[in-house]
Amino acid sequence: MTGSGDGDLRRGGTLLSAGEPDAVEIVNATGAATAVVVCDHASNRIPQRLGTLGLGARALDDHIAWDPGAADVARCLSGLLDAPLVSSAYSRLVIDCNRPLDSPESIPVRTGGVQVPGNRELADWERALRTDALFRPYHRAITDVLDRRAGRPRVLLSIHSFAPVFAGRPRPWPIGLASGRDRRLAALLLEEMKRDPGLVVGDNEPYDVDDAIDYTIPVHGEGRRLPHVLIEIRQDTLEAPEQATRWAARLAKAFRAVEPAAVALCATT
Repeated sequence: MTGSGDGDLRRGGTLLSAGEPDAVEIVNATGAATAVVVCDHASNRIPQRLGTLGLGARALDDHIAWDPGAADVARCLSGLLDAPLVSSAYSRLVIDCNRPLDSPESIPVRTGGVQVPGNRELADWERALRTDALFRPYHRAITDVLDRRAGRPRVLLSIHSFAPVFAGRPRPWPIGLASGRDRRLAALLLEEMKRDPGLVVGDNEPYDVDDAIDYTIPVHGEGRRLPHVLIEIRQDTLEAPEQATRWAARLAKAFRAVEPAAVALCATT
């Protein structure tokens, strides 16, 4: 572990120092919308006790540390829909809130071609500390928000962003809608968004939802049989705040158009 106070942590101390933000941010918890919005990779913040994990500022600002622009879209979408928003407040490099805990990508030693020195050869207690401080509180918060809305229609919208180039190949989709076993909501939104002839929408591109590398949708969406979709927006279309606002407006409009059908899906679960 990189940083000070390792002895205290090993003896049962807390990962987050006094004055640091909580592990999870909840906005508009009692919002009236059908939708609940989540953002797994909203922040590139590293707990003070971990220093910089041995990385420079450039790496910590890169996609390996978070989903640039995703939090801005999620926050604006929450406001437009009057929907609760649950966001992770720390970097995916510390522990990835959208990876199963047994995944090699949960606490990556190497990601995007970059070595993460502060994640090498972690003891079991160090992994457990990160899990208990950051991963579990985030998912408890999602569970609590959904539980408080029991007995009414609930739809899960997970907001992410993706790099415009991968392995040297440009990705043509400015937005992609991802799903796994349950395509119900993704199919509705895909049909609606494709009404815009100028918009290329990826269908399970650049990613689909896979139990091996995804956690939030399989657990909170599929696990509860709630209509859900993972929304991926290309990062070069999110470089300015007004771009995030436009994407949120476009998503809000599309969701409102399919909301009656989504509510009908909720009634079948």
